[in-house]
Amino acid sequence: QVQLVESGGGLVQAGGSLRLSCAASGRTFSTYPMGWFRQVPGKEREFVAAISRGTLNTYCADSVKGRFTISRDNAKNTVYLQMTSLKPEDTAIYYCAAKDTYSSGVYYTAAGQYHYWGQGTQVTVSS
Repeated sequence: QVQLVESGGGLVQAGGSLRLSCAASGRTFSTYPMGWFRQVPGKEREFVAAISRGTLNTYCADSVKGRFTISRDNAKNTVYLQMTSLKPEDTAIYYCAAKDTYSSGVYYTAAGQYHYWGQGTQVTVSS
């Protein structure tokens, strides 16, 4: 079992930057592939970025590619989402997620593939 707590959200002007953090409990954090998703009211949860365990492969959705970067610090049990060149359409609640698997080098892009979720952090980008 792992518990996830997101932080770093807030209000930012278009073109600005934010870094989201997701702190995980548990000694086995380094074994979990991690992901970031976002959701706006009335819409399905949308994949943003993912990172594998082990070889640390990463992948970002086309909508954020070149602007967002996912990374992790296993010593701190934390995964990050660095967001730059923010746009109003990036406004959403951002969630981090962990998948309980031993697969190495694999990242996951579907929300249904993840087992654990944080409570979310609000990101609002003003125009």
